Amino acid sequence: MEKRKEEIILEDAGGFDISANSKKMLVHNRRSYYIIDIRPKQRLTKRLRSNELEMMIDPRAEWKQMFMDIWRKYRDYFYDPGMHGIDWEGVRKQYSALLKDAVTRWDVNFVLGEVIAELNASHTYVRGGELEQGERQNVGLLGIDWALENSRFRINRIVEAAPWDDIRSPFKQPGIKVKEGDFILAVNGRPLDTNKDPYAAFQGLAGKTVSLTVNDKPGMQGAHEVIVETLRNETLLRHREWIEQNRRRVEEASNGRVGYIYMQDTAFNGQNQLIRQFYSQLDRDGFIIDERFNSGGQLANRFVELLSRPIVHYLAWRHSKETQQPQKANPGPKVMLINGWSGSGGDALPFTFQDQGAGLVIGMRTYGALIGPAVGHRLVDGGLHTVPEGRIYSNRGVWFKEGHGVDPDIEVIDDPSQLSKGVDPQLERAIKEVLRMLKENPPKKVGKPAYQKR
Repeated sequence: MEKRKEEIILEDAGGFDISANSKKMLVHNRRSYYIIDIRPKQRLTKRLRSNELEMMIDPRAEWKQMFMDIWRKYRDYFYDPGMHGIDWEGVRKQYSALLKDAVTRWDVNFVLGEVIAELNASHTYVRGGELEQGERQNVGLLGIDWALENSRFRINRIVEAAPWDDIRSPFKQPGIKVKEGDFILAVNGRPLDTNKDPYAAFQGLAGKTVSLTVNDKPGMQGAHEVIVETLRNETLLRHREWIEQNRRRVEEASNGRVGYIYMQDTAFNGQNQLIRQFYSQLDRDGFIIDERFNSGGQLANRFVELLSRPIVHYLAWRHSKETQQPQKANPGPKVMLINGWSGSGGDALPFTFQDQGAGLVIGMRTYGALIGPAVGHRLVDGGLHTVPEGRIYSNRGVWFKEGHGVDPDIEVIDDPSQLSKGVDPQLERAIKEVLRMLKENPPKKVGKPAYQKR
């Protein structure tokens, strides 16, 4: 070690890879590649002409390699070394014979998916690779519901999320003079054809600035132009509107006593939603936690801990009201809404909530997908496959019901006849149960003791 010293080979590099004989180095810098000697004070002078690089590929040879890569990964890393009782060698022989009939990369993914489907486990995915597919031209969206009137397309309703939200229809942006009931007559100067879907005129305009001809009458006289940037997707906007409608319904039906929290997943977005919505409603007497359609993410222990956190003590202050410790806690009754579209972390959340006795679970049983996680591995052509290396079981030593899910304490079916009228049967039952729990066990009010003469 005394003879060794540290020297700088290159001051600026975005990445590097060393050759097998440790004499050369491939360096990546500002979207270009260079080969340099592994010696001090090197400079990037000769950029590799990577745009001219070519290689010959034998797709069928790659397909065989990918098949064996996935088969071996599952053999070596799947959580159950017994492979759920499946003859894994027999699976290899059976499905490898299908590769000779594969014509496209899509066919290969189908075969690979059938291989891992033999295990009857969740978080087993195959996707991507050098798929043969055409160019997409996505449709620009406006965040509205359309109506056809007087042989013209009219704005029947502008979708609106919560006032505090960060997503909105292009027509809710400042300075846009458009209102519900107005007619959209043309897009970029081209009249809308009422024999087609109105969005046919927005083909290829997703996320782009467009000019709309708008009028409060179904004719061109008196019309004006508005410039808007279309949405690439309306899903989040319409989802947020649904969440806000649910929140208002709970507030109205409970006279402001019950808070509503929606968690779309147990990953980044869901965690933000939980913290934001829980903290802003800590003064409520009870809560409805809605995790229907929860797409998963992480396990749920700390979310349930937050929702179930007990109040330890209070602090009395001279010039302000008493405060509780921990401050971010609410001991009121809680119910959780679930349905069959809640999976993975969306299974783990009600599973933990129910297992820890945090409150009632209402709705329909969840998806049942807790063999995981979806640990990703790359294939030779950039495709992705996952190998679930673990499975959840309870602290009583019982496996989570894979493929069955979490059963609700109170089953409530989503009645389409009620949903079509704007009535959410599951939400209504949750409101009823929380109010019942509040009546049977009113919130405990801890008063400040009398001041002492000390």
